[in-house]
Amino acid sequence: MTSAPLVSVIVPNYNYAEVLALCLRSVQEQTYSPIEIVYVDDCSTDDSVRVAESMGVRVLSTPRNSGVCVARNLGVEHARGEVLFFLDSDVALAPDAVAQAVELLRSDPGVGAVCGNYEPVPLRRDSLVKEYRTLYRHYWYLVAEGPIRGFLPVAIIAFPASVWAEVGPWTAELTQSEGTDVGERLAERYTVLLTSAVRGRHDDDATLRVALRKVFTRTRVHVPFFLQPRYAPGVVGSPESAASLAAALAAVTVPVPLLTGSAWTAALPALLLATWLGIDRRMYRFVFTTRTPGFGLFFVGMHFLVNLTIAAGAGTGILQWLTSRSFRRMYAKAPA
Repeated sequence: MTSAPLVSVIVPNYNYAEVLALCLRSVQEQTYSPIEIVYVDDCSTDDSVRVAESMGVRVLSTPRNSGVCVARNLGVEHARGEVLFFLDSDVALAPDAVAQAVELLRSDPGVGAVCGNYEPVPLRRDSLVKEYRTLYRHYWYLVAEGPIRGFLPVAIIAFPASVWAEVGPWTAELTQSEGTDVGERLAERYTVLLTSAVRGRHDDDATLRVALRKVFTRTRVHVPFFLQPRYAPGVVGSPESAASLAAALAAVTVPVPLLTGSAWTAALPALLLATWLGIDRRMYRFVFTTRTPGFGLFFVGMHFLVNLTIAAGAGTGILQWLTSRSFRRMYAKAPA
C-alpha cells in the first residue's frame, strides 16, 4: 500500500434520495485524499440518480434491481483504489472517517478489514424509533470494539483491495446476512477491527413496523450461520440471546395466574421480567445517563418488543433449519 493510497468509496443505493446528498457530500468533504466515489444505483425509482448527477458523481447502474450485494460487486469492478471503502447510502461519514480507516489498515498488515461505528444520534432526528435503533447499535458496537469475529457490520467497512480479492465477492443471495458470510472468510486469514475512530451518522428505520420486520428477518436468516459449532456457544451465551429468551418467557407466562387461579404464580412473569432487565442493566444505565428519563423508558419498552421479535425470528429460523435443506445450506452459498 502506497503512502497515500487511492480510496474507492463504493456507495450502493436503492431509493434513498432523501439522504443521498448528505451521504455523498460527506465523502466529498473527507479530510483524506485521494478519493474516488463509485456510486452504484440499483434501479432506484425515486430521484436518486438525479441527486447523484447534480453533485457531479458518476452513476453506475445495475441491469435490474438485484440487491445491495450485486450493487457492491459492480462497484468493485469499476473501483481503481488500493482501499475499498463500502458505505451504505443512508450514512453520512465523519470528516476523518476515511483517514482513520486507512491509518488502521496501514498500521498492521494482519488487519483485513476495519468496521466503523454509528454516532449515537441518527442522521435525521425525526423519529423516536430511529433514536432507539441508532443508540442501541452505537452502544453495542462500542462495547464490542476491537477484534471481532462472526457478524460483520457492513454499513461502514474498509478493506485493502488485495484482501478483498481473496475474500470477495459479496454473495448475492445473502441480502441480510452477507456480513456474516464475508466475516467467516475473513476470520480464517485476517483480523477484523471494529472501532469508533471510523464513524458516521445513520438514517435508521423510522417506523416500528419496518424496524421489527427487519429485526425478525435478519435474525431468521442468520440461523444457518449461528447454529454452526464454531458460533453456537457464543450466540447461545450472548446477552442478546439471553435477554430475548427471558422476554419471550415473561410474555408467555403472563396468562399463568389466570389459567391457574393462583395469585402467587404472578411472581413468575415478574421474576422473568426482572431477569430480562438485569441482563442489559449496563446498557440501560448508559441510556439513562446520556438521554432524558422519558426517552429511557421508551428505550426500555422498545427493547422489550425487539427482544420478543428476535425470539420469534430465531424460533422461525430454527424451524426452517430443521425442515428445509436449502435453508440449512444457505451459509454454504459463499464462494470458496
